[in-house]
Amino acid sequence: MAEYKTKVLIIGSGPAGYTAGIYAARAGFKPILVSGSEIGGQLVWTETIKNFPGYIGTGHGQDLMETMRQQALEVGVTIVNDKISEVNFNRHPFICLSDNHNCFSTETVIVATGASAKWLGLKNEDVFRGFGVSVCATCNGFFYRGKDVAVIGGGNTAVENALYLTGFAKSVTLIHRCDCLNAEQSLQDTLRHNLQVHIKYDTTVEEILGTENPPTVNGLKLKNIKTDKTETLKVDGVFIAIGHHPNTEIFKNKLALDRNDYIITKPGTCETNIDGVFAAGDVMNPEHRQAIIAAGSGATAAIEAERYLNR
Repeated sequence: MAEYKTKVLIIGSGPAGYTAGIYAARAGFKPILVSGSEIGGQLVWTETIKNFPGYIGTGHGQDLMETMRQQALEVGVTIVNDKISEVNFNRHPFICLSDNHNCFSTETVIVATGASAKWLGLKNEDVFRGFGVSVCATCNGFFYRGKDVAVIGGGNTAVENALYLTGFAKSVTLIHRCDCLNAEQSLQDTLRHNLQVHIKYDTTVEEILGTENPPTVNGLKLKNIKTDKTETLKVDGVFIAIGHHPNTEIFKNKLALDRNDYIITKPGTCETNIDGVFAAGDVMNPEHRQAIIAAGSGATAAIEAERYLNR
């Protein structure tokens, strides 16, 4: 067990966390960043980055996150590969404990734990994550121009993704396990008037088909839950849109959360209901889920933490 003391503790290593670390380090606070179990956050599952300002690489999302990590290290961020498992915001300085039995004492905390996508749970799903299987149509839709894709889900996000993908794909198949969609009626009406989208109701995905070396998706094995009939659908990409869950389990009864367990911040800020605790990225913004927006809120949180410490 090690004991760490810092003025700024950052929990999470996605775009919000790394950016907060860079800003806090440049302010001279020698921040500590605890990476969490999913180093790099959701962006590591993004196939190719084309819309992050200033980044002209053509690599996997993991490449951008490694660049951010290296920049954070170079400006003086201490990165600890561990996961915070318990927080105490009732005393000051705050105390945070980790899975590896480390103790972090800090004047301020920036929570950047993000939100994790819900996956189908199929046995070969991990093989194709970031290589034909995605949870972000706005991140990866461009790469399926002229190709056939499928969207899994029936809520607002699934329908919005399906409509967005029609701007690139040759065809879009929306697959939903129920006999009707549960998206807003206006979205459903727009979808039904789009001849580029075909909807398969009462259908589940049994298996993602493709080659594993290199990982390449080429189809889905589907099953109709009413008839038990199976079929193979040829697709080049699969977008899973069955929801996200914020990574806020350890903050329940510690911070104010909304009905979906996202951290509530004061309007126009990253300030939580606890003075000296800030939140940044998808953990407090369930609407946009874009790396640049998360990074911007990470910078905001660090600036607000600096003002708090200097007041």
